[in-house]
Amino acid sequence: MSLPDRKEDEVRRMLEGPHPAVPPDLAARAVQRGQRIHGRHRAVRTAGWALLLAAALAFAVWAAMAQPWLIPPADTTPPLDGW
Repeated sequence: MSLPDRKEDEVRRMLEGPHPAVPPDLAARAVQRGQRIHGRHRAVRTAGWALLLAAALAFAVWAAMAQPWLIPPADTTPPLDGW
């Protein structure tokens, strides 16, 4: 014979008891909250893409101006012999 489970009894009492009233505008509030969250996510995603585009553009401008693929000129001149 097993002992009665206290947690199981509490859950059964909660489920059998009176259920709390659901606010009538709960669905409308949930929809509004979902729209706000979706709008924030869309704004963050748009800002992220804009930042990425700006970074790529800045890199392209820097690369065009600095031309890092070229060999830099020598800082010193070779010695002149025979003068």
